[in-house]
Amino acid sequence: MQATVTLPLSGIRVLDLSRILAGPWCAMVLADLGAEVIKVEHPKRGDDTRDWGMRIGSTETTYFNSVNRNKYSICLDLGTEEGPDIARALARQSDVVIQNFKFGGADRMGLGYDRLSQENPGLVYCSIAGYGSTGSEARRPGYDLVVQGEAGLMALNGEADQPPLKFGIAAVDLFTGQYAAQAVLAALVERGRTGRGRHVELSLFDCGLSLTSYYGLEALLRGEDPPRYGNAHPSIVPYGVFQTGDGPVVITVGNNAQFERFCRDVIGRPDLAEDPRFTTNIARSTHRATLVPEIEAELVKHRRADLLATLRRYGIPCGEVLGLHEALRSERAREAGLVEEYSHPAGGKAPVLASPFQFEGERARVRMPPPRLGEHTEEILSRCLGLTAERVAELRIRGVTRADASRSLPEVGLKSSPPQWPG
Repeated sequence: MQATVTLPLSGIRVLDLSRILAGPWCAMVLADLGAEVIKVEHPKRGDDTRDWGMRIGSTETTYFNSVNRNKYSICLDLGTEEGPDIARALARQSDVVIQNFKFGGADRMGLGYDRLSQENPGLVYCSIAGYGSTGSEARRPGYDLVVQGEAGLMALNGEADQPPLKFGIAAVDLFTGQYAAQAVLAALVERGRTGRGRHVELSLFDCGLSLTSYYGLEALLRGEDPPRYGNAHPSIVPYGVFQTGDGPVVITVGNNAQFERFCRDVIGRPDLAEDPRFTTNIARSTHRATLVPEIEAELVKHRRADLLATLRRYGIPCGEVLGLHEALRSERAREAGLVEEYSHPAGGKAPVLASPFQFEGERARVRMPPPRLGEHTEEILSRCLGLTAERVAELRIRGVTRADASRSLPEVGLKSSPPQWPG
């Protein structure tokens, strides 16, 4: 699982103090881009997501593994006196710190931006919370599903005759993590010019509301919620999931020329292309209730494979509707190298998704599998802070840390600094 290209963030160190999803996703994006990411976890329970999803080994799960590839795991009890001291020592040697503690939690532990930036002026410090830190709801905890409801996302999702529906994935958490990674990268670029770090703040609600995008603007112009269209598009017709004689397909007719070819050459209905109610997309949207049933009646006459071949021949965007397992095991995913496997110490192989990033035409491969709880505690405390094996053992015995060094990983050219602990 070694990358063969030099990644853009090689030499950048990230201290990941976050847990659950948005923060860890941000840190994983930076790790995928080449950063050394040190994930700090509680010695006993670790990240909450180590108990979510299907179990892999003794401390990993599908949920945890999905957002923690390419990271080191160390255990620190930040509720002890020495735990925050060690975290601060690591922060002094880091380029980025990511945290999503409850309101005021980081400051109470001496891990807030003001203190860490005094000790490391070049530090890019990323805070992720449920709501804005200066607003009336700053102390409220943030949860993806709650924000999906509060931001109106559930109201735009699903079929018109059904109740509001959440997204199939934790979309707010994931987008917040992605937005956070973008902001961190921008701050690192600025630091390259000024030498100074910056405090980056993201909230789930802000990011959730921004996801409403064109639906949000339409709601503001209407003065009310726009209709829900399920698998159809609010502005483009025909566009959505359609049934053929033996299965569903996606068809997206993006412009008037495509619509004419679709009617004449695919479904054999030139009359639809000539009907003034359907000659422009705005007209088709206005008369969708008349047009779509006509199209559906024609499509069910075709076998799926034959229809897809015809659609592609005439340049109409289309595709199959696959199950998730089918998609992951498809030839398309295999050819792209999007699913990798690694040998798990507990025995057998475990899957891990690869990064979507490519550089010089080569995918950024998974350099390190998702870590076991505390797997790299001894290595990081020794390599980064110069602690002796005896000192690490003492901290472990007293419950400040936890170590799991049963599996060693190859060196991958990560950043190393002289000892600076605990000072």
